[in-house]
Amino acid sequence: MFARIVLALSLGFLTAPVAFAHDKESHGSHKIPTLNKPMTSVTLEPDKITITFGPIDLPVGHSGDLAASMPKHFFKIPEDRYMTGYKTEAFTKQGKELPREYLHHILLLDMDQDSISCPGEPLFFAGAGMEMRETRFPEGHGVKLDQTHKLMALVAFYHKADPTKDAMARFTIYTAPKEQEIHPMQVYQVGVNVVCFSKFDQRPANQSDEGIAIETGVHVIKEPLKFLVDGCVKYAYPHSHNGALLIALENRTRQQTLLRTVPDVLLDGTLVGFPDRQIYSNPVGFQVTTQEEYEMVLVHHRPLEQQGDIRGMGNYLLYMTQEACPKAADTGTVASAKDHH
Repeated sequence: MFARIVLALSLGFLTAPVAFAHDKESHGSHKIPTLNKPMTSVTLEPDKITITFGPIDLPVGHSGDLAASMPKHFFKIPEDRYMTGYKTEAFTKQGKELPREYLHHILLLDMDQDSISCPGEPLFFAGAGMEMRETRFPEGHGVKLDQTHKLMALVAFYHKADPTKDAMARFTIYTAPKEQEIHPMQVYQVGVNVVCFSKFDQRPANQSDEGIAIETGVHVIKEPLKFLVDGCVKYAYPHSHNGALLIALENRTRQQTLLRTVPDVLLDGTLVGFPDRQIYSNPVGFQVTTQEEYEMVLVHHRPLEQQGDIRGMGNYLLYMTQEACPKAADTGTVASAKDHH
């Protein structure tokens, strides 16, 4: 299924040593409307890789769509790098910051690396939604970006955004110095909603690409989880939508809460983001195994007067080493404040 999604929006592939220009559209007559000279560029500096999307005129999207994607951009980097964090921004060509809810998502995939959480799919190694959380992994840890691999970048904006001229987005990947010794990490997706593209046709009727249908009032949604590999989680990137009160990861075999993440929201439940104290980042980490039972949890509140089709999500991108954690990490339950930034 994911291959079909990629083919539908692919624009071709171009590699250059420092900057990468966008190829011309090649998906036939199915054109994305109101694109204003679409351009995606990639630039390299010693300590970062910057992917810039746009400009594009908002709103965009076909009738009934929640968001419309700019054409996917494929590229390679001229040397191996280790990603040590990332940052997301949305703004106009003139430099004015855009409301975070204008951004549906930015996705980065390694098309030549197999996902360990979604077998048969390429690796989703970084990305962000409207939380736009700046990420810095624990010192000395990183995810390898291989110079021989084809990488793919995609941005999508909400189609209900206010009319905006020359909207842009930027995704900055922080990278380690060449001489720094790095403990390599793998990336594992977990969610209360289905996260693997190949399983989308197995989703229950109340789920779609935009998440789980949320009724008014307070709801607790739980989904069982089995890990496909053993690992030691060092960093957990949370993703959710408006109305989320809490997302959590729990080890049901040991009766331990491993992650408990509470977002910062406005009075009406609009997601502001995840404060530093709610982000799990620990060089010691916590253990996950294939032998034990786990559960993802989303607690959500939708105001009683809120109208329309509202969709919720509760996901983590877990960055982990595929090794046993130090023994001291096996005794904890929920991560304490000292484990966080």
